[in-house]
Amino acid sequence: QVQLVESGGGLVQAGGSLRLSCAASGGFFSLNAMGWYRQAPEKQRELVASISRGSGGIANYAGSVKGRFTISRDNAKNTVYLQMNSLKPEDTAVYYCNSGYYSGTTYSPRYWGQGTQVTVSS
Repeated sequence: QVQLVESGGGLVQAGGSLRLSCAASGGFFSLNAMGWYRQAPEKQRELVASISRGSGGIANYAGSVKGRFTISRDNAKNTVYLQMNSLKPEDTAVYYCNSGYYSGTTYSPRYWGQGTQVTVSS
């Protein structure tokens, strides 16, 4: 069983930056792909970014955040990060960290964190 704890959410003005962190325990962190989802009010949960397992993780992004968000992982610290720059009000959502796997190029989450709120004011 993998436990995931997110931190770093908060309130920021449009154009600002936040960095989310997700600390993992249990399992073998470096062997798992990791991802970040988000869910805005009355919207479906969407995959924001994912990164493959291992030390040279390959990242993938949703089109809406490409060029603004960066996912990274530190296997020595069992932590995955989401650096969010040039934030927009439409980025407002609860952000969820997850541990998962790739089937081909498709990322699938297996374990979820509790979520952290990100609010971007205009």
